[in-house]
Amino acid sequence: MYRYTDFDRQFVHARAAQYRDQLERNLAGSLTDDEFRPLRLQNGWYIQRHAPMLRVAVPYGAISSDQVRALAAIARDLDRGYTHFTTRQNVQFNWIPLVKSADAMDRLAAVDMHGIQTSGACIRNITSDALAGVAADEVVDPRPYAEVLRQWSTLHPEFAFLPRKFKIAISGAREDRAAIAWHDVGLELQRNAAGEVGFRVLVGGGMGRTPIVGSEIRAFVPWQQILLYLEAVVRVYNRFGRRDNLYKARIKILVKAEGQKYFDAVNAEFDKILSRDVHGASQLIPQAELDRVAASFARPAGVQPRADVPLAADAPLALRRWAERNVHAHQVAGYRAVTLSVKRAGQPPGDVSDAQMDAAADLADRFSLGELRVTHDQNLLLPWVKSDDLAALYEAAKAAGYATPNIGLVTDMIACPGGDFCALANARSIPVAQELTERLADLDEVFDLGDIDLHISGCINSCGHHHSGHIGILGVDKDGTEWYQVTLGGSDGSSHAPTAVAGKVIGPSFAASEIADAVEAILDTYRAQRHGGEKFIDAVKRLGLEPFKAAANACRTTTARHGETAEAAAA
Repeated sequence: MYRYTDFDRQFVHARAAQYRDQLERNLAGSLTDDEFRPLRLQNGWYIQRHAPMLRVAVPYGAISSDQVRALAAIARDLDRGYTHFTTRQNVQFNWIPLVKSADAMDRLAAVDMHGIQTSGACIRNITSDALAGVAADEVVDPRPYAEVLRQWSTLHPEFAFLPRKFKIAISGAREDRAAIAWHDVGLELQRNAAGEVGFRVLVGGGMGRTPIVGSEIRAFVPWQQILLYLEAVVRVYNRFGRRDNLYKARIKILVKAEGQKYFDAVNAEFDKILSRDVHGASQLIPQAELDRVAASFARPAGVQPRADVPLAADAPLALRRWAERNVHAHQVAGYRAVTLSVKRAGQPPGDVSDAQMDAAADLADRFSLGELRVTHDQNLLLPWVKSDDLAALYEAAKAAGYATPNIGLVTDMIACPGGDFCALANARSIPVAQELTERLADLDEVFDLGDIDLHISGCINSCGHHHSGHIGILGVDKDGTEWYQVTLGGSDGSSHAPTAVAGKVIGPSFAASEIADAVEAILDTYRAQRHGGEKFIDAVKRLGLEPFKAAANACRTTTARHGETAEAAAA
């Protein structure tokens, strides 16, 4: 993991002190709410439906056991005893009173954490593959580059007030586990024919009201030049991006509208930047700086190839199922990466109690050299597990509630907090997720269904990434009533469906009382019409939407049909 320097720590502590001063002035009335709003947003503080929400940055998902314990203590002492992991590898608290917000910032700073640029029209938290540095299919470790990008983008004076938020994801493996095509900028580390490291650059991806998959703007940018190329990308966006319409301000809209004209402007700006020479200093990333940062990501002391110890042939079925779904290949012989499933009955997806956080830290200390990762799918991952520790880890994870063997299965669903917390949401996500989890409690059934990505968003802002779900559920509002739109065939670009694509809507939305029945009908249709071991996403491609649409529509109630008729008449 990256280790903070003295400068890093001074910076974060100074920022926390600055925020405390701003908060005290606001509470005293000398700084108005309108004046305070951009300042608190720049530190990750939102005012949500019921209380302030704090978003804590976990750059590229890497987090230590000490940091997890600090988050648990904040949840216990300042919040209501739990926290939430997001699809952007961040951590959110939903109930910290504003008067205690500066205390939370001080606690975060004490363990090298903060909320800087987790909000606002700036470059947000850099995300990456949770298996970075350990993945068996890794081409180049993205973590040093992600850290360089983090340092470059933090409080960048030119890009602090962009037209809208700006998200960058980076992957260095053959399989894209960072969903790079769904980001404003997606970076894929590659090696060219000469073995040189560089980036394939995608631009203009995003979800929300207009889901668009990013387009390749440059096939190969040498790593030394990547900050300059990103500078050109963001500068042109900053210059020409819409500022008159909040919904059309994202870079995806600019790229869609201008196409090659935008690409040409970026490449011309890049050439201009490359040609300049300020005080004789190179504008490239120095090898010495990359080496300095990369030193933090060297393999932990003692991690060396070792004899691989497979599970015993007579291992219990529960252990074998867990190993099949939650245990992943590793680039170091004799080691595995293990996902701790945060998807469990009785809790919303991504939610973890303070006690469970402490338990995760204990598991990391005992089995993974004190290191964890927050995954894109709202789980936790242990990157340094010895193969001969798997059985013991399983028992410990089961006792802590982290051993649900469902990674990549339908119950490993992504869901945003939805209308229970978010002021922007049109409908609740959590009750839908909980009902589906209860209905799909039979592990035999879930294993039989196989790989299915189910994503739920409470509004069109798509924090639950419904567009990229094999099954996507979007909450919509109809005259103050919660309804849910269903999409099929989406993909984030991972191995289940390597090409990123937005799902297609299967018809009018479903009432809250119907949505779980509709999803079950879709799954039943897949079971009935699949060919052999055909995956769900492949069956959708082969069969098309109609059989699934017909099955789901059969779940509609008379009341719902009347509602659709009235809606159509009003339209």
